[in-house]
Amino acid sequence: MRVSLAVLLQIAGLVHLGFLAAGLFMPRVVRMRWHLATLPPFIRQLFWVYYTFIGFCIASFSVITIAFAHTLAAGSALARALCAFFAVFWTIRWCAGAFVFDLEPYLITRAHRLGYRVLNTAFVCLPIIYALAAVRPEWLR
Repeated sequence: MRVSLAVLLQIAGLVHLGFLAAGLFMPRVVRMRWHLATLPPFIRQLFWVYYTFIGFCIASFSVITIAFAHTLAAGSALARALCAFFAVFWTIRWCAGAFVFDLEPYLITRAHRLGYRVLNTAFVCLPIIYALAAVRPEWLR
């Protein structure tokens, strides 16, 4: 059975929704409000604006990828450029998670550790799917 690039892209779009769901739980899991309470109001507000803005971007990536999976898979110059951008975006995000963030203090339950592993797997898969769409190797056409 061969999976089409459009189907892989639709799966990637659904993975974004999983990231949004995880993002909704994250503030409670890491006690974000408690940590932010010591910051000046402007910095606290700035953080929440960035957090919301990133969530909006991920939701937009999801909608674009799901709704236009066939268009992205068709390989126009714009589609390939957008997929290249998404591949770079998720590669940078994976690198930040792997080399910058220290989540060990928050991975205190088996469910948290499992969720962390699932998210990291998805962070690896998304750049691969988008990179494939960007370069469109012969075996995918």
